[in-house]
Amino acid sequence: MAQPAVLDPRATLRGGLPDRYLTPDDIARIFEVSLETVYQWRKKRTGPPGFRIGKHLRYDPADVRAYVSTLKNSATAA
Repeated sequence: MAQPAVLDPRATLRGGLPDRYLTPDDIARIFEVSLETVYQWRKKRTGPPGFRIGKHLRYDPADVRAYVSTLKNSATAA
């Protein structure tokens, strides 16, 4: 039986290996920011690290988890 599609991109961050890489739209939804903010993060290298597959920008959920952990650690250290 086929598994249902993941509607909430944050659910991808909770599991083990990704069944798909996250898109800039997914990142914008996860962090509740605009798509333009996601692109600015990439330009300034301040957000989660992304990579290109052809012309498409993608994010590895493991890298996004690590980025969130870094944010949490820096917030608790401050």
